[in-house]
Amino acid sequence: MVPRYARPDMTAIWEPESKYRIWFEIEAYAAEAMGDVGMIPKAAADTIMAALDNGTLDNIDVAKIDAIEAVTKHDVIAFLTYASEKIGPEARFLHQGMTSSDVLDTCLAVQLDRAAELLDKNLEALLAALKRRAMEHKLTPTIGRSHGIHAEPVTFGLKLAQAYAEFQRNRERLAAARRDVATCAISGAVGTYANINPQVQEHVAQKLGLTSEPISTQVIPRDRHAMFFAVLGVIASSIERLATEIRHLQRTEVLEAEEYFSPGQKGSSAMPHKRNPVLTENLTGLARMVRGYVTPALENVALWHERDISHSSVERYIGPDATITLDFALARLTGVVDKLVVYPVRMQKNLDRMGGLVHSQRVLLALTQAGLSREDSYAIVQRNAMKVWESDGELSLMELLKADPQVTAALSEQEIEEKFDLDYHFKHVDTIFDRVFA
Repeated sequence: MVPRYARPDMTAIWEPESKYRIWFEIEAYAAEAMGDVGMIPKAAADTIMAALDNGTLDNIDVAKIDAIEAVTKHDVIAFLTYASEKIGPEARFLHQGMTSSDVLDTCLAVQLDRAAELLDKNLEALLAALKRRAMEHKLTPTIGRSHGIHAEPVTFGLKLAQAYAEFQRNRERLAAARRDVATCAISGAVGTYANINPQVQEHVAQKLGLTSEPISTQVIPRDRHAMFFAVLGVIASSIERLATEIRHLQRTEVLEAEEYFSPGQKGSSAMPHKRNPVLTENLTGLARMVRGYVTPALENVALWHERDISHSSVERYIGPDATITLDFALARLTGVVDKLVVYPVRMQKNLDRMGGLVHSQRVLLALTQAGLSREDSYAIVQRNAMKVWESDGELSLMELLKADPQVTAALSEQEIEEKFDLDYHFKHVDTIFDRVFA
């Protein structure tokens, strides 16, 4: 995790103090259930729960736990040793019938659940910004491009509505992945509950707001985690898609929109005139990082038998790094969208730049409807369109068509002119917006 790309609320989830607090909650709630089912003395369970309730372990000495781990070479044992010193003799009843993964996996589930909650709030804020700007530019004409080449007119609002719909799907994906990963397993060394009552798992799950894992080995199955990180990767790709669109629109030759350039901001150490799309370029790089964490998560699925430890080192990286990076990226993208500077006049200028070529399909269709074959209609329109293309938009497609006998034999001058009506392309914008924002 790089502090430059970290925000405090998400970072706090992964701090050692937070982790150890969750570990103790798991151990305490497990002890509470064990006391209820007679696995340990009720008085011991009450003492342990009192330590949780009165904050005995709230101010955790991370350095001391680290020092113990340096000797034990085992993080959970180090924590239990530390907890025993704080709680007293009754602490010997902690961790009865449990294995380290019961604590580690359940803790990771809590952390990913909390991280997903923050990411969901980020998506909610981004969706609000996209909706506001989409409504603002619902009917702002701009050129649609395929293969980077002028195609047909769209509106800038439609571009933003497309992004809105994509991130709405991402929000739904995240909700499903969050439900899938938020499971609790307190099932012992190989998942058989041989030395622990299954009711303990149910109790801990209920207390922590998790789902009780139906069947586990020593660990919770990693397909759950793989799907969670895959969804983070998809969200990152959606961030990059919108960021790339904005980067292209800010190119000097296009300049239909650009990132907000704040007072005092500098674009280049060498060239004072530069206003670069640095935020969206940054988002493109961050998206690559988040996607990079997906493959290790997928490779964690194939653990040996009832468990090996090859996933552990991976998750210590990708859990914090993927969620912290995506949290930052979503917040940054929201700011970019919110303050995005849009240039409708430049959009119209670019629309008009190629001499009406963007209306070629309407003419093609009109000629076929007038009785010409599609092949002949295409050849006629393309012949005239290529003249406009090669003139770099200096010629007018409309005027060339009016002067073409093959066209005028089929269409009147008024009919030709009608095919260059810009508003024709936007007649269903309301329908699309109703579907997206219903």
